[in-house]
Amino acid sequence: MLAKLDQLANRLVELDELLMHPDATSNMDSYRKMTREHAELGPLVALYRSYQEAGNDIATAQDMLADPDMKDFAQEEIETAKATMAQLERELQTMLLPKDVNDERNIFLEIRAGTGGDESALFAGDLLRMYTRFAERNRWQVELVSSSDSDLGGYREVIVRVVGNGAYSKLKFESGGHRVQRVPATETQGRIHTSACTVAVMPEADEVEDVNINPADLRIDTYRASGAGGQHINKTDSAVRITHLPTGIVVECQDDRSQHKNKAQAMKVLAARIKDVQLREQQSKEAATRKSLIGSGDRSERIRTYNFPQGRLTDHRINLTLYKLDFIMDGDLTELTNALAAEHQAELLAALGD
Repeated sequence: MLAKLDQLANRLVELDELLMHPDATSNMDSYRKMTREHAELGPLVALYRSYQEAGNDIATAQDMLADPDMKDFAQEEIETAKATMAQLERELQTMLLPKDVNDERNIFLEIRAGTGGDESALFAGDLLRMYTRFAERNRWQVELVSSSDSDLGGYREVIVRVVGNGAYSKLKFESGGHRVQRVPATETQGRIHTSACTVAVMPEADEVEDVNINPADLRIDTYRASGAGGQHINKTDSAVRITHLPTGIVVECQDDRSQHKNKAQAMKVLAARIKDVQLREQQSKEAATRKSLIGSGDRSERIRTYNFPQGRLTDHRINLTLYKLDFIMDGDLTELTNALAAEHQAELLAALGD
């Protein structure tokens, strides 16, 4: 680790010299890249300098141990500096962890009703509201991509695009099976029912072209939209269904009057889904060497239970139980997302030590 930190410290000195050169701004793209790199390296190198200073303090104090009058003071200084170095080393390890290249991306969030019929569809609507409120708290935008409404007001399936810095980093651990236990509005005898939804969180590709999609592998169908949208949306074949033949992935979009816009939106979702499949395959291989499936994107994994009678939420991956379900359903997910991120970070640190 120390050799790596020395390299980064030397790189920061090099960047200082390059940025101070009179010709530094002659190439603005290069200048912006250097300033970004400098901003990223600055805090890390500053922390490393503090680590080195603590090491120097230990060396100085050890020289004083031979002096009987200074021995107690020197021993105290050594213990303090060692504790400081241990803390700084943990912080440096965390800062050196590989960053997820998708963390700052926008996302496509898909929620599908599973077992439980109408109650599952209603819960899908509740989950959408929960994530929408969380997005509002983070000042992100939420755009409806497509939806399939249920008879009682929920969703059989709904896809939204969430636009905002860090959207993927905060919501990437939401993929999986979400189970709800509660008394449905349609239940006349007060019995608690269990139903489920699946959630998929996919980083948006920069451009559709970033994902290799052969046009020959696509079947594109147009049809007349159904459901809400006024008379015009139902008069023309504006809805688009795209099938990616090699993977069997099917994407539908019908929420715009324009067939062209629906096709463009559907292609974005398709690119994100294909990218997501590739990402999950990679993460699953990595997760096979770890005890937890956090970050593996395993859709079949039951990750969480929402127990309404007890006001309790339990995330089964990290054995976290919170008795604040009303607040969570209103979008207060910060404690939960932070705990998942911390566990993932701990796994990465453990993997570095193996």
